[in-house]
Amino acid sequence: MQYLASYAGYTTARPKMEYWTTRAQIAADGADFIRVRSRAFAVASPPRGLPRCSLGRRRSGAPAVTAGGPPRAPRRTSIVSPLVLDQTDAVPRGASQVVLKDEDDRRAVLVELRVDPGNEAQQIRLDFLDFFHDVFTGTAVPVAVPVARHYVRCALTPNEIRQLVSGGASPTAASAQRALHLIYHIWADFVMTAHLDRSLTTIKADAAARTFNCGGSGIVWAVLDSGIDATHPHFAAHDNLTADACCQLHRDFTLASPQATAPAPGDPKAALTDAYGHGTHVAGIIAGAAPADPQTLRIAYNAPTAQDLPQWALRTLPRGTTLSGVAREANLVSLKVLDDNGNTLSSSVLNAIDYVLSVNSGGRGLQIHGVNLSFGCPWPPTEYAAGQSPVCRELDLLVGTGVVAVVSAGNAGAGGTTTGVSSDVYGQLSTITDPGNAATALTVGSVHRYRPHTYGITFNSSKGPTLDGRRKPDLVAPGERITSAATGLLVSGVGPLQSSPDDPPQVARYREDSGTSMSAAHLSGVIAAFLSVRNEYIGQPQLIKQLLIDTATDLGRHEFYQGAGLVDLMRALSSS
Repeated sequence: MQYLASYAGYTTARPKMEYWTTRAQIAADGADFIRVRSRAFAVASPPRGLPRCSLGRRRSGAPAVTAGGPPRAPRRTSIVSPLVLDQTDAVPRGASQVVLKDEDDRRAVLVELRVDPGNEAQQIRLDFLDFFHDVFTGTAVPVAVPVARHYVRCALTPNEIRQLVSGGASPTAASAQRALHLIYHIWADFVMTAHLDRSLTTIKADAAARTFNCGGSGIVWAVLDSGIDATHPHFAAHDNLTADACCQLHRDFTLASPQATAPAPGDPKAALTDAYGHGTHVAGIIAGAAPADPQTLRIAYNAPTAQDLPQWALRTLPRGTTLSGVAREANLVSLKVLDDNGNTLSSSVLNAIDYVLSVNSGGRGLQIHGVNLSFGCPWPPTEYAAGQSPVCRELDLLVGTGVVAVVSAGNAGAGGTTTGVSSDVYGQLSTITDPGNAATALTVGSVHRYRPHTYGITFNSSKGPTLDGRRKPDLVAPGERITSAATGLLVSGVGPLQSSPDDPPQVARYREDSGTSMSAAHLSGVIAAFLSVRNEYIGQPQLIKQLLIDTATDLGRHEFYQGAGLVDLMRALSSS
């Protein structure tokens, strides 16, 4: 089978503990022994004076490295994530993190290459691909696929992973040295999943539009999601997807797409379909507007029956109101990363982020001003502190080039099993999902769409702090029962939205949906609207973040729930 061509045939499994190390272990033992079967590789000793601690320990029986053993490796804490080696003790009981496998027990892994100062990432990648070929030549191991600048997507069994980091089936000192100088860390290629008319008033976007005429004109926002349905009438009036500034930038990075391995070329139209529907709904909150003719609108909402059971029904817009995105005139770029079931791997997201960097020439010429990521995965505590995953670090690098990154906090705040901690208590803390842990990203939680002061934070909106103790979310925005453009699976099963012989030629379908995905889209729209009239802030994401935090409305909830509070576009514009 073609590995990673689809999710068919994969199973999830809880990892099993064998050996693991921590930074604390380096301080306690003076060297970190990374045990791979019967081999141990010494890591450079910690600086003199580093305090000793006992949070981690080296397993008894790990052999010391002698003068005749493998050479001393470059400094690092660990070379292989315990999650990809079936090490169950490495993850606390009840962890929901999964490792994607195929029928041959090969799991999706992400090899982070070691790029030291002065070395070219492209050359290191070529060297690794040669090394990978040397190690596995004559075997059935699938070909390694380069991802972004210094990552490589691989499909390996635990034994093959051990063989790779050892330097081969029969390693020499030279091959072991080669492995450790090329491989910085092997991660699990984590599975990530997808997490309006009255809501505009809540964030004062309608008042700001009337006062400042901030429609988002001239701003380009990338939506990393399940695609955007270009045939939906919501995006027609303002050419949100077809304007010159964005029409050639759409790309498909899903695993089944050839562009997943070569994202630069390709047909932009491949990203302008959306079988899942999530991306179109998110994009419709950011930008676009419903057609003016009410006869073409089909707006579905949940109307409780007499037995208080949910039931889909149609509604009309009140006289004098419109249904639009927060920044109706902004241009949208569809970067399709979620498949038709709403799933992706972190390697696909890395490809999309790298594409934005490429389009913007590394920050020297911003064509894309911001990105929206309304998806995530729980972050296991064993995988370093939160915010240090490949996606988080690449997102921080993207922000460093002048691009605003808006990320949903996640929908895991109601309790249950999250981020490696099992609980039956509702209102669980530290449930922010990756990449919401990224330090420089704007992470958004959810509130009621028009009565946030009364109902506060949505019960299942992920709560802070991060697992390394930082405040998240940064802000909150409406995320409950948000009406936006509907297509694909969001239309399937909704009776009132099905086609009928009496429909006009172009029907614009809308429906409610809830989650921090919708909250992130609101904030993306707010920033796009803000930048359209405050051009001096373009390329200054940290200044924008601080301004929005300083001007947010305090809802009187704990900062781990609300962050700084409810985003307020009117106040941000008035204060800048």
